[in-house]
Amino acid sequence: MKLPRQLLLTTVRLFVLLLVCQPLFAQPVMETGGQAMPDEWIDKDTKHRVVKLTRMPGRSNLSFYFHNNPFIGNKMVFYSSNKNKTDSIAKQEISSAISPNRQIHLLDLKTLKSEQLTNHSLPMNGEIVDAKNGFVYYQIKDSVYSVNVKTKDVSLIYVFPDDFKASITTVNANGTLLGGSKSDDKEKEILRQNPGKGSYFNLIYDAKLPRTLFTINVKTGALDKLFTDSAWLNHVQFSSTDPDLLMFCHEGPWHKVNRIWTINIKTKDTTLIHKRTMDMEIAGHEWFAPNGKTIWFDLQTPRSVKFFVAGTNLKTGNETRYELQRNEWSIHFNCNEDESLFCGDGGDPGQVARAQDGRWVYLFKPNGDHFDATRLVNMKHHNYKLEPNVHFSPDGKWIIFRANFEGIENVYAVEIKQ
Repeated sequence: MKLPRQLLLTTVRLFVLLLVCQPLFAQPVMETGGQAMPDEWIDKDTKHRVVKLTRMPGRSNLSFYFHNNPFIGNKMVFYSSNKNKTDSIAKQEISSAISPNRQIHLLDLKTLKSEQLTNHSLPMNGEIVDAKNGFVYYQIKDSVYSVNVKTKDVSLIYVFPDDFKASITTVNANGTLLGGSKSDDKEKEILRQNPGKGSYFNLIYDAKLPRTLFTINVKTGALDKLFTDSAWLNHVQFSSTDPDLLMFCHEGPWHKVNRIWTINIKTKDTTLIHKRTMDMEIAGHEWFAPNGKTIWFDLQTPRSVKFFVAGTNLKTGNETRYELQRNEWSIHFNCNEDESLFCGDGGDPGQVARAQDGRWVYLFKPNGDHFDATRLVNMKHHNYKLEPNVHFSPDGKWIIFRANFEGIENVYAVEIKQ
């Protein structure tokens, strides 16, 4: 029997519509976590699409700390460990959880294919990507290495001498210098005897032991000792655009320190970025905007009462503040290239904000003097002993984070557009 023309056209249109919409229908709407998740799903509480980026069953996969750039073009550097040989990192302080078998991997964000770049038998640390020249730097004991992401060639860059055992943490904008800080042996002993952050944090601050900021020339191996102070110099980061500007903090209880500083590595001039103005005010978890114009940080005036993301313009010294609500406070924040959007990784009730409903990945849009917040992922099944550490994807369309809501650590991306 021959179908009427109008009915035939309607049938064809419906068939085409089904083909076009099939990818959407294929993504289940689910509660995020508390179970094994598919490769893609729609978070039932936010209606945003979530994609599992690291698809390596049985392995613990971790993206980088929030202020460490992991991207080279459209590829992302991350760490992967054999889960069978290490305890869950989610149960430990992340700063001390260095798996003896974790290796550096590279993920193509378009194809989601990953490749292993290193193969060492000893524990490594360092989340240092030279995106300009295509190298990843890391450290094993007293030796600093680089791996070329294209050729996978590994090179020994530097060996710290016996009288200057230190750690690298950053590379400058043109890839010529590595930076870091050297701690006193007495500080290392405090840390060894008191491995939990709740134990060592005040002890190291109160000890007032000397620390030294330094750089290493990656070509010549020249070591330059920049600055020494009887303070806990930490969180060392090079500017994302200025190869001569290094940021560091005076670590310790945030309400006791004027934390955020920069140093010009040529002139050795230091500058305080934000000065505390009241009792119990805190500022910290600082980062350079990708365009290098601003240093942003978590600001509370006073602690646990009023919450802001604040930024100091490095050219003018002017400070911008965006207020946010208690439940929107995040352990770490980040921003996109032009500072028009921000993101946060939320926090559980045990964090400084004491938020009762703060376990979300957030997108923030500046609106006058405050943020308008959008919830992207429900993180109620995530154990916040592992900090999610949010990053904007290179194309600015996704927020990338790490989580353990499936019972194992993996790296995920949530789409900003709904």
